[in-house]
Amino acid sequence: MKIILAQPRGFCAGVDRAIEIVEKALLIYGAPVYVRHEIVHNKFVVDDLRAKGAVFVKSLAEIPEGSVTIFSAHGVSEQVELEAKYRNLPVIDATCPLVTKVHNQAIRNEKEGRQIILIGHKGHPEVEGTSGRVRAGVLLVQTEDDVDQLQVDDEERLAYVTQTTLSVSETKGIIAKLKARFPTIIGQDTKDICYATQNRQDAVEELARITDLVLVVGSQNSSNSNRLKDLALEKGTKSYLVNGAYEIKDEWLSGINSIGLTAGASAPEILVQEIIEHIKNRFANTTVETMDGITENVNFRLPKELRKLGF
Repeated sequence: MKIILAQPRGFCAGVDRAIEIVEKALLIYGAPVYVRHEIVHNKFVVDDLRAKGAVFVKSLAEIPEGSVTIFSAHGVSEQVELEAKYRNLPVIDATCPLVTKVHNQAIRNEKEGRQIILIGHKGHPEVEGTSGRVRAGVLLVQTEDDVDQLQVDDEERLAYVTQTTLSVSETKGIIAKLKARFPTIIGQDTKDICYATQNRQDAVEELARITDLVLVVGSQNSSNSNRLKDLALEKGTKSYLVNGAYEIKDEWLSGINSIGLTAGASAPEILVQEIIEHIKNRFANTTVETMDGITENVNFRLPKELRKLGF
């Protein structure tokens, strides 16, 4: 059996930063610290932090007065931010800086009198957070067909932003249709779309081309992990999304000579290595190689609340 590892794969800078924020908060303040929603969409990560003393809640109402509160990497609405201030909760904001950039652009465009169109998945925490930053509300677009159904206030005063976990290739069709229907619409530069999403999707497309099977490490509620699996399938290669080695079924490997292995942006490398060991235990002669690809060197600073304590 040959295993080919995607490059890049796994944690992005925003996820690294979010997890480090929770771990540093536990170190400084002790358990428990409260996190609104899952810090990132990965079961292993959330369970690990929970075991260390993090408490994950759905709403601020569940957090005792005065308790250290962390906002997840997906960002929050202005209403949630104001509620935390009203309740005097000491907040550490783990929102990914790329998400914050989208928030700021949406706010700026609304102040300039533009109606905001948001390209994203309904119900995703990031979409809810971005929507909650626009006082007049957003028009949500999920597919190219949705563009035809849009009813806008003024075709000359429009702007669009996108969910960061959608790649350039995922949004280009929708953006092209928006520009065709509304020629004066303005939007974010493609360089502002999450670098990690695009890089991992490019890598998995190459994996699907050169292997018989693609395994994607990630949780079922991870948007970017699901998309990696779907991309491999679209290329005609069998693909499965797994939380870990324990979910791999023997029948998936029957007749397979090469496995492509990647991980979503919120999935830790330890799970990738466990799958490699699982495959090695099943096939006596297993080789492992890493495909050529982009080496990411992006780092985001910790929030000021932690920096002023010396981190």
